[in-house]
Amino acid sequence: MATQDRLIESTQELLWERGYVGTSPKAIQQHAGVGQGSMYHHFTGKPDLAAAALRRSAEQMRAVAAADLAGPGTAYDRIAAYLLREREVLRGCRMGRMAQDPDVIADPQLSTPVAETFDWLRGRIAELVAEGQADGELGSGLDPVDTAAAVVAVVQGGYVLARAAGDAEPFDRAVRGALGLLAARRTG
Repeated sequence: MATQDRLIESTQELLWERGYVGTSPKAIQQHAGVGQGSMYHHFTGKPDLAAAALRRSAEQMRAVAAADLAGPGTAYDRIAAYLLREREVLRGCRMGRMAQDPDVIADPQLSTPVAETFDWLRGRIAELVAEGQADGELGSGLDPVDTAAAVVAVVQGGYVLARAAGDAEPFDRAVRGALGLLAARRTG
């Protein structure tokens, strides 16, 4: 693996694990197994490297979600596939954790990939809800944008509840609850 990729992957892991402030350049270099010169050869500093890591995390999160949401079945089936996907629940969401980091949110270079990822996700789920309504699968009483926001909030809130409990069960309950609410709005 190229040095630049090792630096980005190490930064992704450390940001997820420790947050922005807890991710020092020295920790990144040690995790990546590279020297200081290598880091500064590829990146101007920690903010530049963190931005590259957040962009890559955003791309990866979108790719996984896109695969779930574009899979086979009805709109409900594809939303369920997204909600039921295997996750490292107790680690939380890479992007969700960054949305809670004040240093990330204060820096537009760092916060933009986070905001854009959640905007994309809500938009894609809203499209599926609207598709389900157009196909007669989901009731017309659902607002696609509000429903999409609720689905994303269930996942993010589920991560928080699970981490607080030290157990994945609160996440699983939140997902089952969201699916139950959506299933109650199915017309078929």
